Amino acid sequence: MTATALRAYCLGLNGTSEEVPFPRNPGLTVFKVGGKIFAFCALEERPLTISLKCDPDDAIRLRETHPAIVPGWHLNKRHWNTVTVGGVPARMARELIEDSYDLVVAGLPKAQRLRLDRP
Repeated sequence: MTATALRAYCLGLNGTSEEVPFPRNPGLTVFKVGGKIFAFCALEERPLTISLKCDPDDAIRLRETHPAIVPGWHLNKRHWNTVTVGGVPARMARELIEDSYDLVVAGLPKAQRLRLDRP
């Protein structure tokens, strides 16, 4: 998956936005839903990595079975993983992005979830 494809996939999820909120790190892009971050990515860096929210039990299992998945860099290691995008199949990368998105949406108020078609 290329940086362009990754960006398109993240922005293709309902209600998402893209920001570059850190003046000291202008290369770090965040993808949000409902004002909450579900992905961090430095789109210009190689290898391409993305940090994603993850269920704590799944996070451990994924790290044990995929060398390209490590604890979230500069994030809560219990809830975030950093994925080297080229180290996992593109389908798996898309599933991990969507899982992160779904976890964040689940924590939004009901009215926001309904606007996103995610009761």
